[in-house]
Amino acid sequence: MHKKIELLAPAGTWNALTAAIDAGADAVYLGGKHFNMRVHKNDFNFDDEQLKQAIDYAHDHDVKLYITLNNLISDEELPALKNYLIYLNEIQPDAILVQDFSVIKLVNDLKIKIPMHASIMMNTHNLQAIEFLKSYGITRIVVSRELSLDQVKLLREQSGIETEYFIHGDMCISESGQCIHSGVVFGQSGNRGRCLKPCRWSYELIDESTGEILNDHSYKFALKDMCMYRYLPELINADVYSFKIEGRMRSPEFIFRIVSIYRRAIDRYLNDPSGYKINADDWKILFDNRVRDYSTVFALNKTTINDIGLTGEREPKFFSKAIVEANVDEFYNAECRMKNVELKPKLSVRVATIDAAKSALNNGADIVYIGGEVFDQNPLTIENYSEIINFAHSLNKKIVLNTPRTTYFREINELNFLLNKHLNFDGVMVSNLGSFNLAKQFSLPIQTDLSFNLFNHNAADFLKDNGAFMAAASLELSYSQVKSLIVNSSLPIEIVIHGSYESMICDHNFIKMFLNVNEFYKSFALKDTADQIHSLKIDQFGRNHIYFAKDLCLYNYLNLFRQAAALRIDAQLYSADFVSFLTKIYRQAVDDQPQQNYFEDLQTNSPRPLAVGVYKFIQSKNSI
Repeated sequence: MHKKIELLAPAGTWNALTAAIDAGADAVYLGGKHFNMRVHKNDFNFDDEQLKQAIDYAHDHDVKLYITLNNLISDEELPALKNYLIYLNEIQPDAILVQDFSVIKLVNDLKIKIPMHASIMMNTHNLQAIEFLKSYGITRIVVSRELSLDQVKLLREQSGIETEYFIHGDMCISESGQCIHSGVVFGQSGNRGRCLKPCRWSYELIDESTGEILNDHSYKFALKDMCMYRYLPELINADVYSFKIEGRMRSPEFIFRIVSIYRRAIDRYLNDPSGYKINADDWKILFDNRVRDYSTVFALNKTTINDIGLTGEREPKFFSKAIVEANVDEFYNAECRMKNVELKPKLSVRVATIDAAKSALNNGADIVYIGGEVFDQNPLTIENYSEIINFAHSLNKKIVLNTPRTTYFREINELNFLLNKHLNFDGVMVSNLGSFNLAKQFSLPIQTDLSFNLFNHNAADFLKDNGAFMAAASLELSYSQVKSLIVNSSLPIEIVIHGSYESMICDHNFIKMFLNVNEFYKSFALKDTADQIHSLKIDQFGRNHIYFAKDLCLYNYLNLFRQAAALRIDAQLYSADFVSFLTKIYRQAVDDQPQQNYFEDLQTNSPRPLAVGVYKFIQSKNSI
């Protein structure tokens, strides 16, 4: 079989680099001392001079070297990012792995001559997103972990782009880039290389409405390690180009063992596919030296309870333990106000039902977002949309179509169908590059949602250059960082000021796993060891949305955010009556005409406790 397969190995130290090359890696990926997804340990990663030496060493051994530049960048880090890219252009790695749009923008603006690979953190899972990225010089996609090999093969056939797939190592339970739990609770973002792994905590599954324990404490999100050793023929025949091993924090001995075992197996299959069989001795070595138990995750089938390490006994390290989320009075640096401006921000409300939409519009919302995921198995119909659009327009208000955060083939087709109905929406709020690219074919104004993880003004400028008229700031930005984004961005910025919001989004069916039922009802929740209750909602596509235990509430700090273009209430989980109350009191506050301070009423009537989220911290801890 004449087929090129790249075996891609991790390296966190010089000895790990040489071990990976000695073991037969075709390429190695590693990170500098900053701007990468593994920054917990100071004795790992490579300083600038070591990066140059590593590139020279790899090239002397006919091995490619890729540098990870795959975390989110805040405004204060942009000057250092620019200098770093200029330096990388001098030493010429074979590619850089990217997540933040600011990196893509700077590479193009500075005419950096290094190929770019889209990191797993970009959660690339549809053709439309791939075509968008290709237009900016992305030459390879590290595809979403939730994609099966059949889906990967189809995307490869449709797009022609190189695909990279994780074949071994630690796996996240959440969709990549869509977990903000660590960033909000600890100020250490998983999207910035500092995840403290709340997915590895123990949780009870409960009925949220009664408190009844449905399934006792266990490590319900502790996904086992990926291991595709026994399924290499399936990987190769799915036309995966690069076989990626996770493990930049692993020892040289660990790296050598895994790379050499996969090297031998790949070569055996390519040399004689019809006579290939698994080497029992190598499999025993791999299995006996495992960290966690093994899984194939989504590669071959949907996950089951067998893919979860429920006991936690094989967890190599627990990075944190459950803590109580920030209180509503813990806002940091409240005296650091933005400059007041004469134009007041718009008030937007995201809702799930027609009744809630009307409640928001009747009580002062300028914009209502409706559509996307629903949690009661009653998606809105075309007639529903027409009704609410006509109602809003009669009040001279706007209705913007919300879209699902994840858009595979089904969701893209449904969105395309809806947009082609020309229902007179006032705009569309997109949640990933695929839906963005699709929406650009229509004449509607486009804005980007929280799932874009907007962290800096360069990334905002990138979105504006591509047709966005507004963007939501990341919920992991501290006040000083969000202030910098708003002040420096050429694109209008929306801030979420109140509401329930997800800490993780998962494609795993937890109710089926832990209760062994397909029954659906709305009151599932997870209770952590700090007695915090996290609502668990299942959308119409079967995805599980895990919410923070406390709802964001910036009512007492609203004057700090008046320079934003829009202030949003995320009210998808709220009743129409509560939406009426919320919209009314925030309308008065935005207009600076409060009849009274309603904070005590907010606390009394809120379905969950209130908090300030990441605004407890001086900043989202950086990676410089």
